Amino acid sequence: MNGRHRESAVPDPAAFPTRPYDLVKEFTIALVVVALLTAGLAAVFSSPDVKPVTLASWARADGADFTATAVTELGGTSGTAEYGPPYNHTPSAAQKLGPVGLQSAAGVRIPVDTAKDFVLHPLRDVPEPPDVTAALATWDAAPAARRQAWAAAYSDALAKARGGAPSKGDYGPVPVLTARLLELARSGALDGELQAGGKLYQTDYTRPLLFLSDGSYLESLARAEHLGGDQWGMMNETGNYPGQAWLWLYTFWYQIEPFKSSGNADALVWGVMALLSLGLMLVPFIPGVRSVPRWTRVHRLIWRTYYREQAVEQDRRK
Repeated sequence: MNGRHRESAVPDPAAFPTRPYDLVKEFTIALVVVALLTAGLAAVFSSPDVKPVTLASWARADGADFTATAVTELGGTSGTAEYGPPYNHTPSAAQKLGPVGLQSAAGVRIPVDTAKDFVLHPLRDVPEPPDVTAALATWDAAPAARRQAWAAAYSDALAKARGGAPSKGDYGPVPVLTARLLELARSGALDGELQAGGKLYQTDYTRPLLFLSDGSYLESLARAEHLGGDQWGMMNETGNYPGQAWLWLYTFWYQIEPFKSSGNADALVWGVMALLSLGLMLVPFIPGVRSVPRWTRVHRLIWRTYYREQAVEQDRRK
């Protein structure tokens, strides 16, 4: 009895409805459709394939902006020099989430001294003319306050000159140092100096990117492609398609208040996206939200052929 009972409890495969299914045909159709959609969408919405921006291309295209930025790196007044963690210990790091200073909590993990790393070390690592060697020695011998005064005076003179020759003044060795750095950048040597890390292959572009971002040249290129902070453009890394369309939700928050005008926007947007991501992960456990698919009955639309056949079968049995 028990044996016969167990045998009768095993479902008979023939009792279930079946239909022919050509897996190779379905796969081929899906592959062709996806390939055509990918090619079409890439042609319409793809990222522009622009040339990489380097220190050399910057120095050749806008030497005045390069020089003005180099002066701020020397004087410690650039955006990177005053950014705070993870690059330096500037106390003005402002990115907080409530009382928690996220930027300060991360600590200085990528130490950057803009004067040494962006200007002085590259100049010392290559053979220099006597006037540059003397300028380096003068800079090293001067106290910090004197260096900052030289850099500030030359920065003001460059701003007033608006791309022309600055007026005469007490700038110390700053003009000689920045002029030589401009030559190195135009030759392409500065890109190699800032990327060199004692390794055969170097893929860390942190320092060149920080130097570039401190100037206005990179921002002008970004805004031309609608990639400014108050613009909606999005671009993937050069040469890849169709672009980072998924970033729209992240960039959306920067376009509205209170994020748009907040100096703490990065931390606030990060907090909002963390909450949204957590909510998405917990959808199966949130009452009401988890029942939306059942209420909308979308599954019946997706599997409409199956439900149609089931309805026909039930009518036939009746």
